[in-house]
Amino acid sequence: MNLRTPLSDEVRDLRAGDRVTLSGIVYTARDEAHERMRKEGIPFNPRGAAVYHCGPVVAGDRILAAGPTTSARLNAFTGFLLDAGVRAIIGKGGMSPAVGELLRGRAVYLAFTGGCAVLAASRMRLRGVEFADLGMAEAVWVIELDRLPLVVGMDAHGGDLFAQVGEKAKEQFQRLSNTLGKEPA
Repeated sequence: MNLRTPLSDEVRDLRAGDRVTLSGIVYTARDEAHERMRKEGIPFNPRGAAVYHCGPVVAGDRILAAGPTTSARLNAFTGFLLDAGVRAIIGKGGMSPAVGELLRGRAVYLAFTGGCAVLAASRMRLRGVEFADLGMAEAVWVIELDRLPLVVGMDAHGGDLFAQVGEKAKEQFQRLSNTLGKEPA
């Protein structure tokens, strides 16, 4: 499925594991940007927006690399963005079950593969910056995407690809432990 921001209720149709592309405007945000937005307000229209957990490498008006940062460390900051109308969070590694509950009926978590920062940058154009005083990694960069490939990691129905993989790994470990005649740790 090809998605375009601002996102609509279409995100509710997505399921964990679906592959999508995303085009349109996204906003990067890491720890300090989230903290400032929570205190001072969101510097962009959050209705239907996508927030990318990323600290891009920017040179002049070009994005050189834009790989995802670990999303779990931003769990506590997610609720106010979703309440304001953000419909997609992009990052790597998944988020907590509590965030999964916050996504229900309204938003999705989209995963991008770590280590592919140059690929991501090849699909991006820089359109502006907010909170530039926070520095390159922590500023809110306004980026236009052109079909960035993503996987739905957590959907609006409680589906969680990361939890599914964890369960399968636990089952395989249990089978292996039983085969070797040892109890799992």
